[in-house]
Amino acid sequence: MKDFYRKKRKRCRLCDGKGINYKDKEAIKRFINEKGKILPRRVTGTCAKHQRKVAIEIKRARLMGIIPFVK
Repeated sequence: MKDFYRKKRKRCRLCDGKGINYKDKEAIKRFINEKGKILPRRVTGTCAKHQRKVAIEIKRARLMGIIPFVK
């Protein structure tokens, strides 16, 4: 008999703590991969509301020149 385990649901970090800001380079780097692409919700564990906010802040940081478009 196979034992099936439920995966522990990821908690949204942004719901618990402070939000994300485009000026915070280290916080934004957690949400992009090594090529500079925005990571999906299933990888980062953010809720839908905050994933939209993360995408907007990453795009702002790219336009301001804080993070590159492509690495």
